[in-house]
Amino acid sequence: MATDLDDVDRRILAALTADGRLSMRTLAEHVHISRANAYARVERLRDTGVIRGFSADVDPVAVGLGTTAYVTLNLSQHEWRTLRGRLQALPGVIHIGLVGGEFDVILLVRTRDNAELRRLVLDEIQAIDGVLSTRTWLVFEELEPVPRQPRNG
Repeated sequence: MATDLDDVDRRILAALTADGRLSMRTLAEHVHISRANAYARVERLRDTGVIRGFSADVDPVAVGLGTTAYVTLNLSQHEWRTLRGRLQALPGVIHIGLVGGEFDVILLVRTRDNAELRRLVLDEIQAIDGVLSTRTWLVFEELEPVPRQPRNG
C-alpha cells in the first residue's frame, strides 16, 4: 500500500538517494527542518517500508565482475513459485523480475567473464526444471544510475 508523502518527505528521500551517508544534522539542514523532525521522519519512512535500507554502491568491474547481461526466461505455466528460490540462489543473479510480454522472467546477471556467463546460463539456468528457453543480452556499457525516488501526489 502506498504511503502518502509530503514535500518534506520527498526532499528527505531525494537527499538520502543522492547521499545515503548524510548525518541527521546535515539532512535536517538540507531540507530545512529540525534534527528531531528529521530523525522522526526518517524513522517513519523506514517503519512504513518507504526506505528499505542503506547500502554501498559498489563498482562491479572493480570487484572482478566484468561481464553484465540480461537473461530472459520462458517458463512452464505455474512454475514461478517453484523457480524463484532456485534463481535467487544462483551466484551472479543480481535482480529478478517477473514480467509480462514475450518472456516470463528477466534476470540481471554479473559474472567475471563471458565464460562464466556461458556456464551460468547453459549449465545452471537452462538445467532448472520448468525453464523452457532463455535469451541472453550482453551489456557492452553501463551508464551511471540516475538517483531518483518515486513521486507521490
